[in-house]
Amino acid sequence: MSIVTKEARRLKRRRRVRAKVSGTATRPRLAVFRSNNGVFAQLIDDGAGVTLASAQWTEAELRSLGRTEQATRVGELIAERAKAAGIETAVFDRGGYQYHGRVKAVADGAREAGLAI
Repeated sequence: MSIVTKEARRLKRRRRVRAKVSGTATRPRLAVFRSNNGVFAQLIDDGAGVTLASAQWTEAELRSLGRTEQATRVGELIAERAKAAGIETAVFDRGGYQYHGRVKAVADGAREAGLAI
C-alpha cells in the first residue's frame, strides 16, 4: 500500500482546479499560495504566461501584522495593483487549499478593495 502525503493530496487538488481555471489578459487568474509563515498572491495571464501583479506577506508594511490580517491586506494590495494595471475582474485560484481562513481572507480583502472575483 502506498502512502499519499498531505502535500501530494493538495497538489492533486491543485491540478484539478487548474484544469478548469484559466486566466486571460482581461480576466487574469488570482493565484494564492499559503505557506506556514504567510500568503502570496499573483494575478496571472495564462495565455501569455505573464504575472501582471503580485503581493506577498514579506513586504515591510505587512510583516508586523497577524496571519489573517496579513492575508486580508495582501488581498487589498493585489486589488489596488490590479486597478493600477487596468484590471477590474479576476478568476480565483485557491491553489488546492480549502476556501477558509487565510485563503478566504485574501479573496475577501480583494473584494472589499473593489476587485470582482
